[in-house]
Amino acid sequence: MGFTASWHTLITELEELPEEATLVTPLSHDQFTISDVQDQRVVIQFQDRDIDPNQPLQREQFETLYERITDAHGGFELDRLPPDADAYPAVWSLHPRFEIDEEQGVIVERDGPTSSQVIETSSGTQADLAEAERTEPDLAVYADALLLIDALERHEVEYLEGLETEGLVNLYTLLSDVQRNANELRQEVRSVLLTRLHHDQPVAGQYGSVQRTSRRNRTLKDEEHVLEVLEDAGIDRERVTSVDTSKVDEALEVVEVSESEVYDIEQSEYVRKAEVHDEQKETRLQGLKDQLAATEGEEADELREEVEELEARIEELTDFKSGTAFQTQSGADP
Repeated sequence: MGFTASWHTLITELEELPEEATLVTPLSHDQFTISDVQDQRVVIQFQDRDIDPNQPLQREQFETLYERITDAHGGFELDRLPPDADAYPAVWSLHPRFEIDEEQGVIVERDGPTSSQVIETSSGTQADLAEAERTEPDLAVYADALLLIDALERHEVEYLEGLETEGLVNLYTLLSDVQRNANELRQEVRSVLLTRLHHDQPVAGQYGSVQRTSRRNRTLKDEEHVLEVLEDAGIDRERVTSVDTSKVDEALEVVEVSESEVYDIEQSEYVRKAEVHDEQKETRLQGLKDQLAATEGEEADELREEVEELEARIEELTDFKSGTAFQTQSGADP
């Protein structure tokens, strides 16, 4: 099947797509809908862009991408796309023979059934969808975060010096637990993200953006091997050998030399969490859940309004603003 036939098949799929269907780009994970379908172009509308949300995708660029996909062995690598051009493969994925493999970072042509980048075809409103997606996750960080929010609301944390010692201990304990559990969850999220990010291309979300990067770690080989290599290169051992702290400590145990004679010692004070009262935390957490569940009437409405206002304020302050929509010139790579 050549490009012309494939293009007409794609146009048919786009015309039959529900109006509210939402697609996601494979690299930046931006969400968009199809706003207009024409023989020479497809117009899309990004959901999270206040500036130039509409972007026309030209037929010529679809043809160029089609040729790249069909000529490539094993699929066309998505990281070869120009910046902001990953809406093209997202639209191509609606064709029954093309599919995006995010783990491999390619768009490929298949002989059998394929999946698309459509993530939403429900007719419900965005508010209904957001409400339906709200669940209570069974995560330690979620429970500790609720307790921390409760503690922050009950204490005047703007003036810590005025708090009772018990209140400070509670805050410190909860902050420590949230930090530990959040870091564990962050590492799990990072592991999954690494399978979806490609090279140094940033991926944006509602509250920020991330990108895949690499770190170079070095560990010296066996000490004697290193010294022999450097000696063969003309470097004396004395130039690279240094005092080993562990060996110094061993020597101090068998000689009459004080620690202060060989160490610069600086004393510092810190607070260490000694114990966590899990039963007390669970009791308080259950009380908070029961209180929220029992909230009704005007008080519940006010609470919901406050939450909605807070969410709107957070979204306004942290919303990712992208640059001008990418438009390719005729004949250029998509």
